[in-house]
Amino acid sequence: MDILLVDGYNIIGAWEELKRLKNKDLAAARDLLIERMAEYQAFSGYRVIVVFDAYYVQGTEKRYKNYKVEVIFTKKNETADERIEKMAISLNNRKTQIHVATSDFTEQWAIFGQGALRISARELENEMNQVKKGIDKSVKKIQEKKPISKIPISTEVAEIFEKWRRGEK
Repeated sequence: MDILLVDGYNIIGAWEELKRLKNKDLAAARDLLIERMAEYQAFSGYRVIVVFDAYYVQGTEKRYKNYKVEVIFTKKNETADERIEKMAISLNNRKTQIHVATSDFTEQWAIFGQGALRISARELENEMNQVKKGIDKSVKKIQEKKPISKIPISTEVAEIFEKWRRGEK
């Protein structure tokens, strides 16, 4: 099983689209990141966990699922980096490969030391662009497919039925 741990605010600060949105509406930027990670999860099959620092959202630790993405807000005095390191250690086993998305250089080295693979914010954004292209391609294929009739009919008969459907004579 592959698990992707995402340093939420680090990615928001690195992706231009999310950075612009953050300046207007931080909650909307978080929601859009979670949406993008849900697309990534659906396409890749990875278990995706997005971790946000409690720095921006005061209160106790929160956990919830949005789409199939797990979202964690850390405790008051805990950073996302600390939580991600702990999770990388606790989730690591022979059957699991941990990937960590962050552009924090110190965090990358700490994670690498735990046996996890790192993905920079730019690499994740490039992967997301590929995922989006793959999704668009799949949707286009589905839309281009004609519904298959249970009874094979000629083109002439299909045209007559289409005229009837439209109310034409």
